[in-house]
Amino acid sequence: MHGMPNSTLEASPNAALNKTILPKYMDLPIPEGKIQAMYVWVDGTGENVRAKTRTLDFIPKDPSDLPIWNYDGSSCYQAEGGNSDMYLYPVAIFNDPFRRGNNKLVLCDTYKANGKPADTNKRHSCLKAMEAAKDHEPWFGIEQEYTLLDMDLRPLGWPKNGFPGPQGPYYCGVGANKVYARDIVEAHYRACLYAGVNIAGSNAEVMPAQWEYQVGPCEGISIGDQLWMSRFILHRVAEEFGVVATLDPKPMPGDWNGAGAHTNFSTKAMRDENGIIEIEKAIDKLSRNHLRHIQAYDPKGGKDNERRLTGRHETSSIHDFSAGVANRGASIRIPRGCAEQKKGYLEDRRPSSNCDPYSVCEALVRTCILNE
Repeated sequence: MHGMPNSTLEASPNAALNKTILPKYMDLPIPEGKIQAMYVWVDGTGENVRAKTRTLDFIPKDPSDLPIWNYDGSSCYQAEGGNSDMYLYPVAIFNDPFRRGNNKLVLCDTYKANGKPADTNKRHSCLKAMEAAKDHEPWFGIEQEYTLLDMDLRPLGWPKNGFPGPQGPYYCGVGANKVYARDIVEAHYRACLYAGVNIAGSNAEVMPAQWEYQVGPCEGISIGDQLWMSRFILHRVAEEFGVVATLDPKPMPGDWNGAGAHTNFSTKAMRDENGIIEIEKAIDKLSRNHLRHIQAYDPKGGKDNERRLTGRHETSSIHDFSAGVANRGASIRIPRGCAEQKKGYLEDRRPSSNCDPYSVCEALVRTCILNE
C-alpha cells in the first residue's frame, strides 16, 4: 500500500495557504454586542450545502430571534435569473466551532418568493409528519458514511495509477498504511461536539479513505437538523485541509464497499417491554412500501442507490425487500441485542449516504406510525 503522495495535498490551493497567519486576525476582539451568524442551507441539488454570513448586534437564543434572509436562487439551481430571490428561514442554531466565541451557525430551510417551500426543502413536510407522530416519541440515529478524495477526486491515499490492497484491514483500522487523514475525522468530531451536534461516535470504514460517524439518538425533526449541520461542518473542516469529502454512495466502482446512511428508528412502544412485536409490525408495513422508501432514500429517487444496493458488499438488492436479525445483507436489520431483549429499534440499511435525512425519517414515520 503506497503512502499518501505529497502532490495530493499540494494540488489544493487551500492546503498551500500559510495556516499560521489567520489566527492573528481571528484573535482580534469583536466589538461589544456584535456576532457573526453563518446561515447554512441545502441547495437545489438536494445534497450540497451553501453558506453565507451576516453580522448581528445581539446573541440569538432561539431561531425565531433571527431575521429571515434572502439569497440568489439562480446560482443554487433553485430559481431563474429573472426571478432569483429565495428566502432563508432559520430553524436551528449551533455554536460556531470555526469562529468560536458567541458566533453561531444557523441552519435554515428555503422558500420561494411566493412563500412556498423550495423543491428541495424536505424539512417542511417532514415537520408536519413529526408533529402528527410526536406522541409516539420517534427516535432516530443515522450512521453517516463518507469518502475523502484528493483534488483529482480520487480516494485520498490511493495510488495514482493503481489500487490499494483489497478490503479487509481498513475497517476500524489503525496504522499509516491502513487509514488516511484521521486529522480530519478528529477535527470534525470535536467541532460537532462544540457546535452542539449530538454526534455519537466515529470509525474508519471498510474501503480505504472511507469513514463513518453517527448522529443520535435524536427525537423528531432534530435528527435532520443535526445531520445536515454535521455535514456542513464536515465539508468545512475538509476544506481547510485541502481535501474533498464526498457523500457519493458508490464513489469507486468495482469490488469496493459503497457508502450508506443506515437509519436506526424506534418508537416508545418499540423501546418498551415486548417492543419486538411493534418492531415486527413496523417491518411488515415497510415490506409493503419498499418502492416508496427507495424513492425517498436518495436525492435522485433511487438512481444513486442503484449503484450501491446490489446485494453485494453488505447491501440488500434495491429490487427486493428483506429483513433479518444481525443480517447486514438485509433491507432491515434487527440488532442481535434487540432480538434477545425483545425490545429496542430497527436499522434501515437502504438510505444512501447522500440521502436527505428529512425525507428518510418522514417516510419511516408516515409508513410505520401514521399508516399512510
